[in-house]
Amino acid sequence: MGTYSRHGKSTFAEKLFLIGELLLLCISSLIASHIYNQFNPQILLEIRVGNAIIFSAAVMLCALSVGLYDQKLRENHGGILKRVLITLVLSGLLLEGVVFLLLPFLHIGSLYLAMSSVLAMLSLSSFRALFHYHDITRISRRRVLILGAGERASIIERRMRRDVDKRYIEIVGFAKIEGDITATIPAEKIISIDYENDLFRFVVDNKIDELVIACDERRNMLPVEHLFKCKSSGIEVVEILDFIERETGQIAVNLIYPSWVIYGSGFSLVRRFKTSLDYKLNLVLAIFMLLITWPIMLVTALLIYLEDGRKKGAPIFYRQVRVGIDGKLFNILKFRSMGVNAEKNGAQYAAKNDQRVTRVGHYIRKYRIDELPQLLNIVKGEMGFVGPRPERPEFVCTLEKNIPYYSQRHNVRPGLTGWAQLKYPYGATDEDSMEKLKFDLYYIKHRSLLLDLTILVRTVEIVLFGKGR
Repeated sequence: MGTYSRHGKSTFAEKLFLIGELLLLCISSLIASHIYNQFNPQILLEIRVGNAIIFSAAVMLCALSVGLYDQKLRENHGGILKRVLITLVLSGLLLEGVVFLLLPFLHIGSLYLAMSSVLAMLSLSSFRALFHYHDITRISRRRVLILGAGERASIIERRMRRDVDKRYIEIVGFAKIEGDITATIPAEKIISIDYENDLFRFVVDNKIDELVIACDERRNMLPVEHLFKCKSSGIEVVEILDFIERETGQIAVNLIYPSWVIYGSGFSLVRRFKTSLDYKLNLVLAIFMLLITWPIMLVTALLIYLEDGRKKGAPIFYRQVRVGIDGKLFNILKFRSMGVNAEKNGAQYAAKNDQRVTRVGHYIRKYRIDELPQLLNIVKGEMGFVGPRPERPEFVCTLEKNIPYYSQRHNVRPGLTGWAQLKYPYGATDEDSMEKLKFDLYYIKHRSLLLDLTILVRTVEIVLFGKGR
């Protein structure tokens, strides 16, 4: 039987969605250029087709940056429309301010761009409403059977309770395996089958696409012959660690065992990205960002000074020791967003609605402006644009004792933004640090230039919608 397995790639429904949006954008652009051509009939067809491709690429890139391609995006139609509008405004600025300046022979006119954007707004909003109303994802939704109903299997049940987390899968049930420790999986989700004799027949009769090995005791408990038969029949058989990693974009730290890391794929690119080329790319980007953001930084510094910087000894910038690559300490530079005596009682996590945060600090933290001085840390080579956020040594000592594999996040250079910052809200406890570590390890395992670019683009969403701390 056929299956649609993601393994880091798009499902059939995702591909259909992307192709549909690409076609609609191209059609919107071509219709706009056809209308505009009535006023200027000398425009060649090749130019119009080129504009359609460039317009579509710019819109899809900006859509990615505002989270429209986030699988777990939870917005009503009004929220989607707002993001579509922001996408089209950003794409217009990108085209007029960058692309058409560099490639002036492709520029048709601002009227063409405005018409393309209006048509794209109508088509994209309608297409997304239709796509989600009819739940097109059902055409590639995989039926999954969990082998296990104990503590390990309960992790899947807890993490995938929401419909948005199960958009591309349908969990048929949890098959109890001998040796499973009693857990909190609801009784109605547990399936009683004679797995030693009837597993393959059950899988075929119920059109199962994927089996997930999640039992608590594996030694001499798994029906190896049935699993081999399922595998050779085209049915996916995966470990719980690989399943959680694929579906949630994080690594379940509490389930990791050494052989999974040693023999599994990933983690091989970590050292390669410590080369001088990596530093040079970060250096060029940092200098470019400094040239763009210096007016914002200047205004921020002035506002901090006017609020309480005139007080004796109240600095505008804040230096703090953080742990960098290979555990080396360095001083991170930030705009001061808290009062002068914020840590008179010692180091502590910043909390949500922290009373120590100043009025100016509230806004610069919300839009991540307080992090801009760290561009200088990037210039010095202490940080990169993308990577795990550097933590304070006072906290690292405790976290390394309490959280397994925590020190592995120091195998790469810390970043201005990261995978965990996109996937997990700001936290202030050891439990939050554990959750962030799961995303950091996923990033370290899958680190690539494409993933880094994706994180940088998606960070725009955090800044635009004020999703900072």
